[in-house]
Amino acid sequence: MEVAPEAVTPPMEKGRAARKDRSDATRVQRLVLAWARPVAALALLLGLWQGAVLLFEIPAWKLPAPYAVAKELVASRALFLRHAWVTLGEALIGFGVAFLLGVFLATLMAFFRGFQRTVYPLVIASQTIPVIVISPLLLVWIGYGLAPKVVVVVLITFFPIVVNVMDGLRSVDLDMVNMMRTLGASRWQIFRKVQVPSAMPFLFSGTKVAVTFSVIGAVVGEWVGSSAGLGYLTRVSVPLFLTVRSFGAVFLLALMGILLFLTVVLLERVALPWHYRARQSREEEAGL
Repeated sequence: MEVAPEAVTPPMEKGRAARKDRSDATRVQRLVLAWARPVAALALLLGLWQGAVLLFEIPAWKLPAPYAVAKELVASRALFLRHAWVTLGEALIGFGVAFLLGVFLATLMAFFRGFQRTVYPLVIASQTIPVIVISPLLLVWIGYGLAPKVVVVVLITFFPIVVNVMDGLRSVDLDMVNMMRTLGASRWQIFRKVQVPSAMPFLFSGTKVAVTFSVIGAVVGEWVGSSAGLGYLTRVSVPLFLTVRSFGAVFLLALMGILLFLTVVLLERVALPWHYRARQSREEEAGL
């Protein structure tokens, strides 16, 4: 009985398919382990917390149990959601302004060495001043409302974007730059085709840090002066011994920061698939 030539799979193709299947299985296992470990650690922490509260009979106003916090989140979900939207809006607006400002400053500093020598020390100095000290002054200068919260978020979040983008623009391969110059490329063409692609992974690294800090900045702004937001809810709940409600707000703030971080990670995978695949390959080769 004859077999059609197209029905015969060459050994090389079989080996390639087998390696691909093993690689896909390995990635699935890595993904499962990546999520299973932190979930298990969180479950263990919550179990110890719940057990300690029950064992030592700690009153709820001093340290509520996780189960009590979960009940409060469900019972007062409308209240929490209303304040959570306020905090999220402040964080996203401030982060957006900080992102544009950070990329703009980093680009100017990468293009003009004199501008970098003048501005970069001021950028560093801005991070040495505690924002909690400036926040009350912002109320005097700007007043209440959205503006002072956005300014606080910008002050906290723009620094990692500036530093990472500038480092990325300066970490370009010099051989590639010299080759582009040999081919007659202009300064703008070198920047657009060589420096920008090399700086994109650095940009996303700074963005992941900044978007997490944006939640902290929004809470700091609300803590000083506000009438809404999760930071405000925490500030007014503690003096009234509504500790369960305060813990619920803290839980939502942590969840908000995690979700924003994961959003940037997903955008990085979509925008830079080549960088993600190269990093995965390096980790697999190193056995990480």
